[in-house]
Amino acid sequence: MNLATLRFESLRAEHLKTIVEIERAGQSAPWSEASFRNEIGHKHAIFLVAIVDGEIAGYVGLWLLIDEAHITTVMVRADQRQKGLGAKLVCEALRRARDRGATAATLEVRSGNAPAIRLYESLGFESVATRKRYYPDNNEDAVVMWLYGLEELNR
Repeated sequence: MNLATLRFESLRAEHLKTIVEIERAGQSAPWSEASFRNEIGHKHAIFLVAIVDGEIAGYVGLWLLIDEAHITTVMVRADQRQKGLGAKLVCEALRRARDRGATAATLEVRSGNAPAIRLYESLGFESVATRKRYYPDNNEDAVVMWLYGLEELNR
């Protein structure tokens, strides 16, 4: 992966087939194509696709709720993980959320997803609560994380 070729695009219909394939390969409870389709053009959403070397390598979605950015999904294609792309995706989405008035961000992450938790912590997110049995596919707990001070974000 050559991150020098990295660019971000807003989710479009032509991305859906690949996005759904990546989602199914990486999630135990994947979003449906209809769920992704609903994000296209949603006035309260920011949904970005990362293109590296001309191919979709990952995506991130968030919803803007007044002055909060709620990250709904982050996924990096399996063969592109551990290369810094997840951080770049999240930071780009947070910059765009900040530019639309968000001052804080939140998310839920599976308690057993240590790599994701480390990523979010490296970006300044803090664990503040646990939602017991949050994920219906296996009753795994979710860690609730928050990041404040988006207006000062320089990432």
